[in-house]
Amino acid sequence: MSDSSAHPGDPHYVTRSNWLRAAVLGANDGIVSVSSLIVGVAAANAGQDAVIIAGVAGLGAGAMSMAEGEYVSVSSQSDIENADIAREEQALSDFPEDELAELAQIYRERGLSDETARIVAKELTAHDALGAHVRDELGIVDEQSANPLQAAFTSAVTFSIAAAIPVLAAWLAPASSIIPVTLFVTVLALAALGALGAKVGAAPLLRPTLRVVGWGVFAMAVTAGIGSLFGVSV
Repeated sequence: MSDSSAHPGDPHYVTRSNWLRAAVLGANDGIVSVSSLIVGVAAANAGQDAVIIAGVAGLGAGAMSMAEGEYVSVSSQSDIENADIAREEQALSDFPEDELAELAQIYRERGLSDETARIVAKELTAHDALGAHVRDELGIVDEQSANPLQAAFTSAVTFSIAAAIPVLAAWLAPASSIIPVTLFVTVLALAALGALGAKVGAAPLLRPTLRVVGWGVFAMAVTAGIGSLFGVSV
């Protein structure tokens, strides 16, 4: 059983959620998409050189796509958060009593008595009114707020590293064995990724590992089937 304590210097695992999500997404997409591309091209009876070129092209394009996609999507989340914070700041300026009552109601719903909720709301408002509302009303905390650059960089790097695994496997494999070697290496890489992601997030190992491997194998099987059926790369 993992140690889930969270004393000073040992933060909660949830503080890792943003970069861990981006890292697992990038690595998983790198392994699955490039492996699927390689298997699909190889199943279409392409030569080894064509397979390697397709894999390298997929690695480069995928890394840039992951970075751009993460940056745009997380920036949209950040824009929403900033817009809500601005609205909350304006509401505090225009309707301070209403906002105080709203904050007290939040604490009452969390189990505090009417009197205690009112006292807590007043003291937190006096200390940092906007911070209290952002945290307790909007649910936005610094540790989990959107960070577009972090997400973009993390996804691009992990995608590139992970995508290099099936490319190397296809390059080192005998020309007649590209598909089985790539599949074998990819399954091992997916299992390692699932286990590593679970370990970093302090989750049980089996379920995340099976989830990552299962969906990855399914994606490669579909792509290989298309390549074999139509004799074209996808």
